[in-house]
Amino acid sequence: MSLPSAPVSTPEELRPDPPPPAGPSAAYRAVDLVLRVVGGAVAVAAAAVTAVLELILSTWRVGGLLIGVSVLVTVLANVALGWFAPRAVGRRWALALPAVVWFALMVLAAGGTAEGDVLIAADNWVGLVMIFAGSVTFAVMGFRMMMIPRTPAPPPLQP
Repeated sequence: MSLPSAPVSTPEELRPDPPPPAGPSAAYRAVDLVLRVVGGAVAVAAAAVTAVLELILSTWRVGGLLIGVSVLVTVLANVALGWFAPRAVGRRWALALPAVVWFALMVLAAGGTAEGDVLIAADNWVGLVMIFAGSVTFAVMGFRMMMIPRTPAPPPLQP
């Protein structure tokens, strides 16, 4: 017959290390990557759509006078795109996706064709202000993003 022994505590150095926390599964990483790519594509498409809309609005007239509604739409849309793209992609550089597309479309619209057709004429002050305001908006969004300090990744959870 054996007597039950009293519980003995083991020193900390003899206890086995807990297993490391499991990383995300391959399926989770694949879905995350797909969502980030789709988010970048949506930001690019939205930049193209808003640029075309802004170009259409830049020629609106009331009583024969140009109205500057496209400038306001440009600033609001570019702020929204500058907010959406980095959050959808998960990287700060993603701000460049809609900015490059938007600016490229504005350059194409301001440049003429071989026949002399232009979407933004030299006498259209709204178009010129729209290009300036949109470019400055993306520049300010990029500057603000650079000034935000990076936050380190949180430490893994300990059981």
